[in-house]
Amino acid sequence: MLKNNMPELPEVQTTVNYLNSRAHILGARFVDVWSDWYKISKKGIEGKKILKIWRRAKNVIFDLSDEYSLLVHQKMTGHLLVGIWKMSRQGRDPAAAGETWKPAEEGPLNDPYNKFIHLVFFLDNGKMLALSDARKFAKVELWEKEELLKSSDFNNLGPEPLDKSFTFEKFKETLLGSPPSPRLRRVKQVLMDQNVIAGIGNIYSSEILWKAKIHPEKNVANLGQNELKLLYQAIKKVLELAVKLGGESFSDYRKPDGSKGNFDTERNVYRREGQKCHRCGAKIKRLKLGQRSAFFCPHCQKP
Repeated sequence: MLKNNMPELPEVQTTVNYLNSRAHILGARFVDVWSDWYKISKKGIEGKKILKIWRRAKNVIFDLSDEYSLLVHQKMTGHLLVGIWKMSRQGRDPAAAGETWKPAEEGPLNDPYNKFIHLVFFLDNGKMLALSDARKFAKVELWEKEELLKSSDFNNLGPEPLDKSFTFEKFKETLLGSPPSPRLRRVKQVLMDQNVIAGIGNIYSSEILWKAKIHPEKNVANLGQNELKLLYQAIKKVLELAVKLGGESFSDYRKPDGSKGNFDTERNVYRREGQKCHRCGAKIKRLKLGQRSAFFCPHCQKP
């Protein structure tokens, strides 16, 4: 069974973009919280105002009043949703009774992948911010803002590939720095290493390498100057297009309004084993690198 690696940078950035522009939650205050799984206290979050929402790697960060931050790492099957829900039977414990939250209106929030609600924040403008997470792997933590920014989890992350500061020279420095460095490792695994480059996972690393015509098993140290340029350009182009299309929704991920992203129309290799390459017609193959699957075209991406 293939492991899901969602959501990655494009899905998380899509979530942040929506929350900032269309969800109408900036400036709202938390008034209550419900969860049957995550430990977020009402006392800790109540009254805090949402000042800013941003992304670092695969994390969504809500900067709050009183110098606090709420961090949400959606992990494999989690995604944030905004709307209004009602309990199937008011006044009873849904965890004990097997009851669930139901969207108050018809629409994309009724998608079956949005039904695994395990955390709900209630806002003073009547909106609700919920986390749907089928496997309950997501991480939700309330931090003092400065402590979060100084944490090892943040400081050990690699550069952001869509930042203007991520130049070709910065990219080469990141990949080919002095030992211990990624140069002695296979390029597919390096792209997925959050301490090397932030935000790329199994899906987009496969798509990036296909676009750059680089075999996933190739050692970073053996990449020529032209291959490095193609790889750098592919990282930018694939991720920018995926953000523009709202991410990939062939599996669990949904946008905060409950709807699907549209990157599936651009997926060239990931989970396409045995299907024809869109570029040359050869059959896409899959191999194992560590515990993950790598999808590639044996004709376009030669070792």
